[in-house]
Amino acid sequence: MTAEFSSDTSEFYRRALAQWQARDSRGGKLLPELTAPQQLERELQIYKIALELQRDELQALEKNLTELSQHKHQQLEALRTSTRILEASQAIAHVGGVEMDVATRSIYWTAETYRIHDTTPDEYTPTLDEGFTMYPSGSRERIAHALRRAMETGEVFDIEVEKITFKGRKIDLRTTCTAHMENGKVVRLTGIYQDISERKQAERRHHHHNRILEMLLAKVEVNEILTTLALDIETLLPDSYCSIMLLDSDGKHLHSAAAQGLPDFFINAIDGLPVGEGMGVCGSAAFFGHRVIIADVHQHPWTASFSTIAARANINSCWSQPILSAEGKVLGTFALYHSHTRNPTDYEIRLIESEARLTSLAIEQSHAESRLHLAASVFTHASEGILITDGQGIIIEVNDVFSEITGYSREEVIGKNPSLLQSGRHNQDFFSSLWRDLINKGDWQGEIWNKRKNGEIFASMVNISAVQDIHGVAQNYVNLFTDITPIKEHQRQLEYIAHYDALTGLPNRVLLADRLKQAMAHNHRKGGSVAVVYLDLDGFKAVNDQHGHDMGDQLLVNIAHRLKEVLREGDTLARIGGDEFVVVMVDMENPDDYEIVLNRLLFVAAEPVMLNQQFLRVSASIGATLYPQDSADADQLLRHADQAMYIAKQAGKNCYHLFDVAKDIATKNQRESIEHIRVALDKKEFVLFYQPKVNMRTGEIIGAEALVRWQHPERGLLAPAAFLPVIEEHPLSIELGDWVIDDALRQIACWRSMGLNMPVSVNVGAQQLQQNNFTMRLATQLSRHPDVPPDFLELEIVETSALKDIAEVAELMRSCCALGVHFAVDDFGTGYSSLTYLKRLPAELLKIDQTFIRDMLDDLDDLEIVKGVIGLANAFHRKVIAEGVETIAHGELLIPLGCELAQGYGIARPMPASDLPRWAATWKPDPAWTRLYKLV
Repeated sequence: MTAEFSSDTSEFYRRALAQWQARDSRGGKLLPELTAPQQLERELQIYKIALELQRDELQALEKNLTELSQHKHQQLEALRTSTRILEASQAIAHVGGVEMDVATRSIYWTAETYRIHDTTPDEYTPTLDEGFTMYPSGSRERIAHALRRAMETGEVFDIEVEKITFKGRKIDLRTTCTAHMENGKVVRLTGIYQDISERKQAERRHHHHNRILEMLLAKVEVNEILTTLALDIETLLPDSYCSIMLLDSDGKHLHSAAAQGLPDFFINAIDGLPVGEGMGVCGSAAFFGHRVIIADVHQHPWTASFSTIAARANINSCWSQPILSAEGKVLGTFALYHSHTRNPTDYEIRLIESEARLTSLAIEQSHAESRLHLAASVFTHASEGILITDGQGIIIEVNDVFSEITGYSREEVIGKNPSLLQSGRHNQDFFSSLWRDLINKGDWQGEIWNKRKNGEIFASMVNISAVQDIHGVAQNYVNLFTDITPIKEHQRQLEYIAHYDALTGLPNRVLLADRLKQAMAHNHRKGGSVAVVYLDLDGFKAVNDQHGHDMGDQLLVNIAHRLKEVLREGDTLARIGGDEFVVVMVDMENPDDYEIVLNRLLFVAAEPVMLNQQFLRVSASIGATLYPQDSADADQLLRHADQAMYIAKQAGKNCYHLFDVAKDIATKNQRESIEHIRVALDKKEFVLFYQPKVNMRTGEIIGAEALVRWQHPERGLLAPAAFLPVIEEHPLSIELGDWVIDDALRQIACWRSMGLNMPVSVNVGAQQLQQNNFTMRLATQLSRHPDVPPDFLELEIVETSALKDIAEVAELMRSCCALGVHFAVDDFGTGYSSLTYLKRLPAELLKIDQTFIRDMLDDLDDLEIVKGVIGLANAFHRKVIAEGVETIAHGELLIPLGCELAQGYGIARPMPASDLPRWAATWKPDPAWTRLYKLV
């Protein structure tokens, strides 16, 4: 059976049969007749070949279709990419496309065209007639004419117009048109819309800046410049109002300088606005010195007070930029007011910044012009001479006063060097220093002696300033000078009067002080000595009284002349008072040098003087001190010489006395020490320590002695020997003694409140005791401490020659005893140890001085003195106590001798008041003492 193929497949069968025959043919021989099965097998093989050919063809077709599809897809993607790039490019360049079918007048806009017009395809379908209404007058006529010509004739156009967007923005557009013709007729117009607002705005700003700069160059009045500037800004930003305010001279208020678009009531309200935080937008900007932006003036606290008038003026936001000078000083404010509630755009911020700088330039130029006018007026009318040179020092201008002072006309000095005025009084070093200051500092001030044209020398006060360019290079030098010759002459006369004695012509006290300081400085450099001599005339007052002051004055002049002749050329003789003179002698090698001069001064001062046929005779008393042996300062040297002079007068006059430096140092040290002690007393730096007194045999504590200490802030705790001798003869000792008594009474009261009954003995100096009101003061002190029994206080006095009137002292002691206090004689045996003391003074206790007690173990003489004192005490029925018991052996010797009472380091050292209760609670006598008994 033969297979049948459709017409679509017969081609594949023929090709398959041909392949089979070509493959199975044997050298071109005829094939044998096939049987039916063989024929069927052959047909089946041919059919398989046909199917393979068909499959290959299909695969080739599929491959071609795939490649074609990929190519089409790539073309589509390229088209889409091109569209995106085109749209992005249009957005970046603000260029939109437009096309109009002339026959139907239908218009097509690209996406960017819609964006330029602030709308979308959903909101607006462009039409020709409605589109014309979006152009302001002027622009509307131009675009209508251009479109009509293009539609009628195909004329291409490229014009710039203004247009209003759907949001009400006025924009600048560049629009172009190309016509497409068919059969000689315009069928389609294709063009672009390009938003050129930024470029046009930049052009307007550029034109605005050029106009302002031209006005500045033309030196137009600043008010006109600021008004033009404000008007231009309101043109650049149609929905804004501009305000320029300037700071007044006191820097506290702002005043309106330009505000053309704002209503008068608003300008009047902000005029005189205070500068300060919260003082509106402009007042705050001027206060802080930086931009202030308020997006809603009705809500912000700084502008709340202006809300009503702002609403009347249709103002809702305000942005204010401070106008700063080149040095950063606030000159005023530049502000924009807007009818909408919003913040400024970046463009608007850049605009107000640049306009504030432009305004600053106008204001500063105005100030500069004023200064130039003032400078020209000053140059013409100044009372000083003015000389101006170029950078090389050549004179280029002078004023009339220069000619009046120097005698040179302007024509004679122009082109010359100022050195033509040099007098020769200044050396080259002077002018080198002047030029160094001019170069390094930019100015020089000082006095210069110059020479006039007629040769006369004159003094001038000069102020030279360098005028530098922006690179700091001096272009000119301005020299202002004044003729001060009369002042210098008057000054010379005043200096003579101020430094010299009018009668004798000798240096006075002022010049003396200077000469003395110079002599001391010279001594530091060269060595040697300086003698300061104070001379006072003896008997001069009698001459004045007897012969009159005129004769006295003549005598002073005569003696001054004689004294000066005795001195060397480098020495100074000065008159510092009526008949008082001071001599300063320098470079003294040894004391003999100046003592010879002192004797000569005494000799010539005592020589008789013949005046008006009368012999007058005086003498001199001289005091002297030598520096640096006397290391005082100049004033103190004069005082030391003066002190020595008074000693010479007391010694009989007509002699000299040398100042005792060592004694003065001692006196000064004592004076300083006394002052330190007074300060310490005021600052409560003194404290009392207490040394217990006991019965060595029984262990009874019979009291404590109050011993004063100084808690020095720098030297620590000081014993009485470090300060009491200094004030022994000084009234301060009385004040300190009263404090000791009062503090001891306070401490007794304190211990009693703790349950400790502790009598206290206090040392009383002779000067304190012999005060007339001592008893009364003691009674007052006792009354201030009513809790202290008077018999708890014992006063210790020292036997001394200071107790002058024994009877008076005894009476005073008895009056004190009547108050209840007790007395003891301290350091018995070291003074007179007069039996009269024991007999007449009502002292109940004798204190054996520690110097005898300490050495009694080794020194038989001290032991005998101790025995003697104990014997006297027993004879006069007085108690006795030993000071300075330092060892057990001391007690073992004293108790048998009859002295059981004692104090000393062997018992307890002096201690603070706070430590004594604890010590008293634990104190026990040594067993060696408790076993002993009195033998005598």
